[in-house]
Amino acid sequence: MAYPGTPAMLILRSSPSSPFGRKAKLAAAELGLDGLLLIENTETVVPAEAFLRQNPLGKIPVLITEDGQALYDSRVILEYLDHRAGGGKLLPADARRFDVLTMQALADGICDAAVVMTYEKRFRPEEFHYQPWLDRQQDKVSRALAVANARPPEMGTTLDAGCIALACALGYLDLRYEGAWRKDHPGLVAWLEEFSARLPAFERTTVQP
Repeated sequence: MAYPGTPAMLILRSSPSSPFGRKAKLAAAELGLDGLLLIENTETVVPAEAFLRQNPLGKIPVLITEDGQALYDSRVILEYLDHRAGGGKLLPADARRFDVLTMQALADGICDAAVVMTYEKRFRPEEFHYQPWLDRQQDKVSRALAVANARPPEMGTTLDAGCIALACALGYLDLRYEGAWRKDHPGLVAWLEEFSARLPAFERTTVQP
């Protein structure tokens, strides 16, 4: 669906702390498309009607194309950016594609669970916290980190969608959980340092706690 009055740029509706929005920012930077990107900070707790018309789910990120098409979620946005850059960069065209997609799913799952825990603690009074539910989310994060630490994704000529998603997941854990993951996952610590050195946009998009 297209929306009239869209400027001749790609508009990314997100927030500075969103790991999923950060995925889109880093993907654009890696592909050399960040100069086309206009970032609009977007409120999702009490979303505006205009935003809900763009994404009825009321979630970020949303990418608005030059012709007014609204694209969501972050995985679709990365597919689109890869397409704009000629394809086969963030998402390889060969059999390695499925390794990349699986790593992206793993990293997005870390973010999903971490965001759920953050929201539970932020928006529900402490007496209503359901600890078994929080423990279940933490177990998801712990298992996924163990898998990624045992075999971090390789960084090819272009940083792919799996690498970008994992870096954003680790960055979100640094932001919301004081980097507690680092002590038991030295492989991922070294991996993230290399990623950050490869893509300066990672440091530029870091939000301080």
